[in-house]
Amino acid sequence: MLKKVYTEKAPAAIGPYSQAVILGNLVFTSGQIAINPASGEVEADTIEAQTEQVMQNLKAVLEEAGSSFEKAVKTVCFLKHMSDFAAFNEIYGNYFTGKPARSCVAVKQLPKDVLVEVEVIASI
Repeated sequence: MLKKVYTEKAPAAIGPYSQAVILGNLVFTSGQIAINPASGEVEADTIEAQTEQVMQNLKAVLEEAGSSFEKAVKTVCFLKHMSDFAAFNEIYGNYFTGKPARSCVAVKQLPKDVLVEVEVIASI
């Protein structure tokens, strides 16, 4: 049975989807962008600040699901500019210390014109 995950500590979905869903012993997060859940706005304009906000949003969703960064098995990362890869990777590596499998691609545009989006599959 599919269980929906919701926490006020991460931005509410901006479309017809859930922050995450749990199926069996896995949690699948939706892509998190750099929206501050307190204001509902993108407040940062650098890749570093946006990546930190994304990680805080993911942390809140994973915790609500009974998981954590340490239990991540796969991430998918979207960057607006591949030139931000090194700066993004530096911050990403501070959170995903278990080194899950990962894809990282540059895309033309992201919601709210942010610089980064990350989704996670993790065990619970």
